[in-house]
Amino acid sequence: MIHKYFKLDKNYILEQAQIDSEQELIVYLIDFVKKYYQDQFNPLGLVDEPVKTIKAHKTEYTDRLIEFYRNLAGVYRYKNSDNQLELLFDGQDHYAKYTRDWKETYKNWLVEFCGKPNFIKAVLELTVFFPEGKRAELAENRMKNFIHNQFDLKIYKHKGIIEMKIA
Repeated sequence: MIHKYFKLDKNYILEQAQIDSEQELIVYLIDFVKKYYQDQFNPLGLVDEPVKTIKAHKTEYTDRLIEFYRNLAGVYRYKNSDNQLELLFDGQDHYAKYTRDWKETYKNWLVEFCGKPNFIKAVLELTVFFPEGKRAELAENRMKNFIHNQFDLKIYKHKGIIEMKIA
């Protein structure tokens, strides 16, 4: 990947922090959604087939949510697009600060996202209930559409992130 900005540009440091946190935060997303589903949609703890499947699911494969994670990371960089490094007086480096800020925002977004049943359904469909041999394109498109509706942004492979103009 070729970077078009200065080595000490905030975006470069932030992007590296997001890349380094990718696996951890995708696993967190899957586990969070499974727990949220249990708490909200099965508060009595009744055990049926879907609940058994969710409880038996081991979070090993995160590749189906990589594109969603990277799109969210891009949205975060887009919304925090000031590339000026801040003056930090607490002694920590920028990488640690941006990692902490990104993780905090990501986790707050997940709480907000889980308030929308379609998000929970899409994540569970891509992870827990993903049938072998099925293509993930429909669920991945649902995740892209979710970002579009949540942030009023459209993500294109070659154009980047475009803000949607509302009439």
